[in-house]
Amino acid sequence: MGILEKIAEIEREISRTQKNKATEYHLGLLKAKLAKYRAQLLEPSKSAGAKGEGFDVMKSGDARVALIGFPSVGKSTFLSLMTSTESEAASYEFTTLTCIPGVIQYKGANIQLLDLPGIIEGAAQGKGRGRQVIAVARTADVVIMMLDATKGDVQRELLEKELESVGIRLNCPKPNIYFKPKKGGGLSYNSMVPLTHCPEKLVQLILHEYKIFNAEVLFREDSTPDEFIDVIVGNRVYMPCLYVYNKVDQISIEEVDRLAHRPNSVVISCGMKLNLDYLLEQLWEDLALICIYTKKRGERPDFGDPIIMRRGASVEHVCHRIHRTLASQFKYALVWGTSTKYSPQRRVGLTHIMEHEDVIQIVKK
Repeated sequence: MGILEKIAEIEREISRTQKNKATEYHLGLLKAKLAKYRAQLLEPSKSAGAKGEGFDVMKSGDARVALIGFPSVGKSTFLSLMTSTESEAASYEFTTLTCIPGVIQYKGANIQLLDLPGIIEGAAQGKGRGRQVIAVARTADVVIMMLDATKGDVQRELLEKELESVGIRLNCPKPNIYFKPKKGGGLSYNSMVPLTHCPEKLVQLILHEYKIFNAEVLFREDSTPDEFIDVIVGNRVYMPCLYVYNKVDQISIEEVDRLAHRPNSVVISCGMKLNLDYLLEQLWEDLALICIYTKKRGERPDFGDPIIMRRGASVEHVCHRIHRTLASQFKYALVWGTSTKYSPQRRVGLTHIMEHEDVIQIVKK
């Protein structure tokens, strides 16, 4: 029996099994086996030839955004509207056959946008060019899931299932579980909160499925068996996802309102160029980017060329971005903006956390 057949058999057994207290160990074991087979399926074949044309796009700019969706939902039109790149758009499916990069210029940042070929159902098993598309999506900072507003929720559910099966977790935090395999000593099992999903026996069964018999496990939150399996596997990617519903000019205003109020969702129309500005604002928030302006002594701040950093960046990060030797020559900084109590705040150290549109003047030793 091949891996695909084994995966299908386990999925059928999971769907047949009723979820209750008596079956939680059996279900946990099935999920562990399923995750193991899916990991094997995604491993590149040793006899594989050259990479698919157009999929080895170099990462550039301040952030990378992957644009995924089913064929003919408007991804190529969206890329052409948002960037200076022309991506072929037509009314038939699979117009785009390779990964086409473009650059969104917004608030001084260069955001790389990748138009990926349309995903089909079964992409995780390699149908179409699914594996290459999903491999590129894993390298992105944010996923834009382009959906056809006229198709209801079917497309969203199918795409989420495909991404879930290859270890991409959308809009959820990394499980707060400490896990470390050991050479001996058996299983050390502890928790900081009462656990309702992962008793010690189930944890032991899951670990045995992965041939792990000695480990330290500490639950810092009430996690599920699926989350614990994700921690063991260790190659899961946790990223924000923006659900973009295109073609809203073809549905009722009530349906537009329902879709617009869903979490992490934006409604647009590429054909009529509706709501694209709001989409860019939401994308900026999800990327967690901030602009920081520099100032030389005795001169006005340079508002024309901001430094783009991630939210939570410190003065030391800014120094490294300007020049690799600047942090070692740093004496103190003057900072103007919302991150300070006063404007300017003097004698600011390397650990000070910067905020959006702060101005910084660095004084060297």
